[in-house]
Amino acid sequence: MLKIYTILLFVLMTTLAGCQLGAHAGGETEKNDDVTIERFDRVESLYLTMADFAALHQMKTDYPTQTRTLIEDVLQLGPVNDPNINTRWLKFFQDSTLQALISDVERQYADIDDVNRQLTRAFRRLSKMLPHMETPKVYAQIGSLDQSIIVTDSMLGISLDKYLGADYPAYLRYGYSEHQRSMMTREYIVPDCLGFYLLSIYPSPQNDDEQVERRRWHMAKIQYVVNQVMGRDIFYNDTIARLQRFMKENPRCSTSDFLMADSLP
Repeated sequence: MLKIYTILLFVLMTTLAGCQLGAHAGGETEKNDDVTIERFDRVESLYLTMADFAALHQMKTDYPTQTRTLIEDVLQLGPVNDPNINTRWLKFFQDSTLQALISDVERQYADIDDVNRQLTRAFRRLSKMLPHMETPKVYAQIGSLDQSIIVTDSMLGISLDKYLGADYPAYLRYGYSEHQRSMMTREYIVPDCLGFYLLSIYPSPQNDDEQVERRRWHMAKIQYVVNQVMGRDIFYNDTIARLQRFMKENPRCSTSDFLMADSLP
């Protein structure tokens, strides 16, 4: 089942700063499990800026799931097999703001070796904490300022247009808050990938008013684990601090049990 976790979850990912890091993340192991982002965005860019139909063919041949997810679920342009969908997609991106997004993504993310290295380290650590977890296949795309991270089964898509910097003009123009913009930077790609992927495996309680407190605690658990995996200060609030004390006092509690527990410490 398709699970898409949108930018709206930023509301739950509350204040920044740090927390003291425990010993649950563990060390890294040397093995051939590098995470390399597939550059679907580059093929997409060729089609959307040059009307390159060879690029369109490559997207639909080499990246069928990514293409369908982008067109149908992110952009919501209609069924991917609609006879007019390619023209509709191309026309949609002729907007000057979206053309600038494409150009700025390709300029800022011409080299993503640093992100690949960070993702590799992060998923190695997370795999040690959750041994039965499958490491996702990761790809990059260009959306239209919609979702930041897309999770579809064992695939994880990064919308690079949502990580162009806190002062990026379009973010200011479209009214993103200062707090939201502070997280729309290159440095948040890997933490966001971890957080949204964990949410796909350990989903938050249903959107019910009676579950607000449980959702808040669940989100804090996700943030705590992301902090542990990253090995540096990402998120901090009183709930995360309380969870940190709980885990320090209960070293036998596994990460999986911690994330699945219904009761609150």
